[in-house]
Amino acid sequence: QVQLVESGGGLVQAGGSLRLSCAASGRTASSYTMGWFRQAPGKERDFVAVISRSGAYTYYPDSVKGRFIISRDNAKNTVYLQMNSLRPEDTGVYYCAATYRAVPVSRSEEFNYWGQGTQVTVSS
Repeated sequence: QVQLVESGGGLVQAGGSLRLSCAASGRTASSYTMGWFRQAPGKERDFVAVISRSGAYTYYPDSVKGRFIISRDNAKNTVYLQMNSLRPEDTGVYYCAATYRAVPVSRSEEFNYWGQGTQVTVSS
């Protein structure tokens, strides 16, 4: 089992950048495929990015491709989400998630463990 704690959220103007971190404890993060999701008020939780156990494979939906970068440091048991050129529609609670499944995975039901989330607000 793994525990996940997100940090790095906040308020930023459109066009700005934020970097989210997800610290894993318990079983080592390198045992899991890791992902990021986000949920805006009144909306479903949406897939944002996924990274394989080794970090060699990443995948993004079109909504964030070219703006967001997922990475991981297995020595630090930490996964990151670098978010650039932020838009108001990127606003939401961002969740880190872990799964035993190998990539490709992108559906929330495929992930076994979740963090508590961190709020990201992008002002126009």
